[in-house]
Amino acid sequence: MKHAMSRIVIAAAALGVGLLAQAAENTIKVGLVAPFSGPFADYGKQMEGGIKAYIAQHGSTVAGKKIEILVRDTTGPAPEIAKRLAQELVTRDKVDFLAGFGLTPEALAVAPLAEQAKKPMIVMNAASSIVTTKSNYIARVSMTLPQSSAPMATWALKNKIRKVVTLVADYAPGIDAETAFKETLTAGGGTVPETIRVPLKNPDFAPYIQRIKDAKPDAVFVFVPPGEHTIAFMKGYRERGLAEAGIKVIGTGDLTDDHMLPAMGDATLGVITTFHYSAAHKSPENAAFLKSFASANPGAGRPNFMAVGGYDGMAAIYEVTRQLKGNIDGDKAMAVLKGLKLNSPRGPIMLDPATRDVVQTEYVRRVEKVNGELFNVEFDQFPNQKDPGKK
Repeated sequence: MKHAMSRIVIAAAALGVGLLAQAAENTIKVGLVAPFSGPFADYGKQMEGGIKAYIAQHGSTVAGKKIEILVRDTTGPAPEIAKRLAQELVTRDKVDFLAGFGLTPEALAVAPLAEQAKKPMIVMNAASSIVTTKSNYIARVSMTLPQSSAPMATWALKNKIRKVVTLVADYAPGIDAETAFKETLTAGGGTVPETIRVPLKNPDFAPYIQRIKDAKPDAVFVFVPPGEHTIAFMKGYRERGLAEAGIKVIGTGDLTDDHMLPAMGDATLGVITTFHYSAAHKSPENAAFLKSFASANPGAGRPNFMAVGGYDGMAAIYEVTRQLKGNIDGDKAMAVLKGLKLNSPRGPIMLDPATRDVVQTEYVRRVEKVNGELFNVEFDQFPNQKDPGKK
């Protein structure tokens, strides 16, 4: 009797293992690595919100496989934690895709793992030019900072803004933004009398804003990460009378981030930025995205460009899964991603086959009130922008 019972237990255990294996075979696992707590918590939440919006709109199965999202919090910026979490996702959880990566240092830390494991890595934000060069298995659906910064300089010159101080966060994307803006502006006959770099963590903007005022430029070009930084900068700009001194604010769209804009208040009115997405963008795709985001993320507020990065990242993952009939292979996945075209909420996008970076329209926008709410209203555009940071 005892032997019979043990045989039943062993058989049941084997059945359990078999069912688990079968479940794994019928699942596409996506490891989402991003900050969900700490100073950049909104990055992860927005990306996950965009992912939820896509799944709500398109269903949770593709090519007969169930999509499973494994969320991992880096608490970032924390490259070592991002690396450890990605390692666990690859070796223990056996994910089919790595995704997310709100911050460049975290993406750079994980890139060698993607290369070694031949694991497709879908970057949904990290915006330094260098990111896609660090692994052949990285595709970026978001943006690069030079992609926004160079058109801003072109627009400034066209509008007789010639003397500009730059203020950027002192890490790779900020330096990318400063370089692309300065090169384009000076090549067109403009001048940059001062380049100011502020710490990524807890910057005090007061002394920097005084330096800008003393330099008497036509404008200040700003790139700082959206969130506390953008609110603090715009507060200082207002309080220290830069607008009254005739100094305009121009920058990349991070400065007037859609999610933060209502909290930033009327100090942002008239700020001009170049960017690839605005919640005010008029298209059927964006209307559908906004509706799906709101229903999938009750109480989350307005989605921003990172939510669109999450949404389009899932669109890319679904397309790869569809074309490969649910059998994910790193090299075959990258072949699908190279040259992939999507109708995004931001407009049509393509992944450059040579660089695996996104090619998209950069819009010139002005902060205006629409029905009593602040929005980035598009009024000009630079179509088919590749990353000018890639020489």
